[in-house]
Amino acid sequence: MSERSERVAAVLRGAYDSRTPVAPLRGDLLPVGDVDSAYAVQQAQVAGWLAAGRRRIGAKIGLTSPAVQQAFGVYQPDFGVLFADMAVPDGDEIDIDRLLQPRVEAEVAFVLGAGLPYEQVTVADVIRATDHLLPAIEVVDSRIAGWDISIVDTVADNASSGLFVLGNQPRRLSDVDLRLAGMVLEHAGEPVSVGAGAACLGSPVHAVAWLAQTLVAAGSPLAEGDVVLSGALGPMVPVTPGGAYEARISGLGSVRACFSTGRKA
Repeated sequence: MSERSERVAAVLRGAYDSRTPVAPLRGDLLPVGDVDSAYAVQQAQVAGWLAAGRRRIGAKIGLTSPAVQQAFGVYQPDFGVLFADMAVPDGDEIDIDRLLQPRVEAEVAFVLGAGLPYEQVTVADVIRATDHLLPAIEVVDSRIAGWDISIVDTVADNASSGLFVLGNQPRRLSDVDLRLAGMVLEHAGEPVSVGAGAACLGSPVHAVAWLAQTLVAAGSPLAEGDVVLSGALGPMVPVTPGGAYEARISGLGSVRACFSTGRKA
């Protein structure tokens, strides 16, 4: 790892440890728009976490919406790494104080029954490798103050990863038309985000194919048993302390993320 990558990774680790957001990384610490340098920082963080004993269990995809891509000035998704200690059981209370500025979004989680080590990954490869699907809520978070992020900031910050919640009733991919699957995310009984599978690169299957091929090029291919969060089906929503959020995805069922009121409530 380069000296710069390690230095920026240390800044982000400080934000994690102190639970205090830091200023944007772009400009002073990383060149504006330099995605390769941002991924080098992410790799430095991941290496440190693995050395500290965290267990890598999969990956997440971000920036799958064309509207969000346009806002960031990029024209492909990004990715981050999932660790076992990021998983929260369905409906369990999440201590909001372990997060900085959380938001939630509903996604389709793929659990792989086979790896995807191919340089060219097709939709058929993804379908064949998928063991089952689960509804998911990703709790995204940012170590960058005020969510003032560019593509460089979010990639370096492990794609703004926080936690995730998976549903408990697996579904076969062949039983669900993910492109047409509708999603509603509710808070206090009211819809706060709606969407469908087509909003995720045309289909979550397409998103997973992109990720698998990209990770092979990066030297860390998806493996048997990996969990993949395939990207948001609708807009992400800021979390209200003490709030409970339930996502319903057609053909997949529902999943809940519940938050404590926190020390400052």
